[in-house]
Amino acid sequence: MSRASRQSQFAIFRRITALAAFAASAIAGGALAHHSFAAEFDRNAQIRLEGRVTKFEWVNPHSWIHVAVQTDHGIEEWRIEAGTPAAMRRRGWERDSLPPGTRVLVNAFRARDGSRRASAATIGFPNGRQVSLGNPTAEAVVAATRHSRLP
Repeated sequence: MSRASRQSQFAIFRRITALAAFAASAIAGGALAHHSFAAEFDRNAQIRLEGRVTKFEWVNPHSWIHVAVQTDHGIEEWRIEAGTPAAMRRRGWERDSLPPGTRVLVNAFRARDGSRRASAATIGFPNGRQVSLGNPTAEAVVAATRHSRLP
């Protein structure tokens, strides 16, 4: 085998190795980005937030709804974690389902770190309609809470 041929094979090997390393880091990054509900949110700290949507992020691993909430101290911006786009789509949601300015009432679980973040279970609208946000863990916590309160 000639020297040029060996160099060419080595260059191909380096490219394949680099591509494999990139693919592995992309997969690991997605896995690390996902988190445990219990680690991030407090199942005993249910909150209701009423306000207007300022932004709707249709992204993986979770969609995010930004809501401006009027308080005694002014307007607070909250980030509400919803389900994955796939889970939300199964419940009838689309990328443009929550345009800025939409009035909402969100039932959620507050972040453990005290930040203005929460994991949503349901979202309500001025017409009285209340729908799921495709967040199965939050929905399960709500269901368990309701069940435990039955006589």
